[in-house]
Amino acid sequence: MTKPLLEIAANSLTSALAAQAGGADRVELCTGLELGGLTPSAAQIAQVRERLSIPVYVLIRPRAGDFLYSDDELATMQHDIETCLSLGCDGVVFGMLDAAGRVDMARCRPLLSAAGGMGVTFHRAFDMARNVTEALEDVVTLGAERVLTSGGATTATAGAATIRALVEQAAGRIAVMPGAGIHAANIADLAQVSGATEFHASAKASLPSGMQWTNLRLPDMAGGEIRTDEQEVRALVRALAASR
Repeated sequence: MTKPLLEIAANSLTSALAAQAGGADRVELCTGLELGGLTPSAAQIAQVRERLSIPVYVLIRPRAGDFLYSDDELATMQHDIETCLSLGCDGVVFGMLDAAGRVDMARCRPLLSAAGGMGVTFHRAFDMARNVTEALEDVVTLGAERVLTSGGATTATAGAATIRALVEQAAGRIAVMPGAGIHAANIADLAQVSGATEFHASAKASLPSGMQWTNLRLPDMAGGEIRTDEQEVRALVRALAASR
């Protein structure tokens, strides 16, 4: 039986180190988790790659919102991928759709090419596709090694039946990795129902601000930090191991 793999979405160097310490198999480095994830800075990518011994994949997403990108945004994504390659990252994570809701094959191909020898995950743009069965075949054709999906539902547990169908359709040609709303209390059941062997979680916790004085007229700037919780990662690893 294949050992299940846990990927943690980490939004900082501190979070990435916590993910590694907790036993994660891989990190997806991003920023702006509250926006669904955005591309981190080159400096942050370099720091994380230098400090981690587990594989580091970097999210390539230039803005929040939909996955229909302009030529300028496409150029930005390509440059970000080239930066990741130069910094020794293991892989990148991106996705792109056309206006009709199909995988934009023509515009994804130069990004695959820019990735060189790095691995490629097609992210949850997949869940916004008009037909996930067709979208999976397109992603396989592109040559990505995995697709991140909630089965088109709000959470992976809600979309578990669709994820299982995608795993069966993939038939080993590509990994189907459930993500969205996964935590220690449901990952074992999801593993059994979905048949997946890779799982994506954020294991995030909200930390209170350490500020002793706050300008309460600016509440949006008064919050604390969102960070990967090492103990939650450990709990996910234990639960996933018990599901085998």
